[in-house]
Amino acid sequence: MNRKEFIITSSIAAFSLSTFGKVIENENNNFNGDCTTTDDILGPFYRKNAPLRDNLIFEGLAGNRITVNGTVYTDDCKTPLSNALVEIWHCNANGDYDNKSSKMLHRAGWVTNKNGEYSFKTILPGKYLNGKLYRPSHIHFRITAEGHKELISQIYFAGDPHITEDPWASQAKAVHRILPVSPIDIDGSLAIKFDIYLEKT
Repeated sequence: MNRKEFIITSSIAAFSLSTFGKVIENENNNFNGDCTTTDDILGPFYRKNAPLRDNLIFEGLAGNRITVNGTVYTDDCKTPLSNALVEIWHCNANGDYDNKSSKMLHRAGWVTNKNGEYSFKTILPGKYLNGKLYRPSHIHFRITAEGHKELISQIYFAGDPHITEDPWASQAKAVHRILPVSPIDIDGSLAIKFDIYLEKT
């Protein structure tokens, strides 16, 4: 189904990241931080029960391959969280979401390992119209972990010219979620690192 017309008036809310917080040691030798990830809109295209998989690549898939990875931390900014569920979803290279098929293309969930790490192999998403403007390329995130608040967010990509006019990507709280795409080996493989900080309930 073609979903390039994004309805601005859809009001569904929110999640995101800040790696530039600080950690303060208090008088009890405990650590408190202000690194909590910021939020973003959920958007209208979330689907429940995405398959547990870390590889979203399939035969004939168009788009530049990337690896999206990072670590999920609790709100002391340093302790990794194992068994956190990280869900992602995004459009294909043409800007379309898979909203109906049983294959749930470009949708997945993965549970963090004992070091709080997650990783997905996927593509750089395309763009679609939000009214008269194109939304910048983005990947949606939903993260849940026992004893922590659910977070919903999006990441964007440095250098995308559509960020400055986008109602959400242009917000100040999104600045640390505009991430560089980095070559990580001699074969030209690309990666995006997104560390996530959850608040305790």
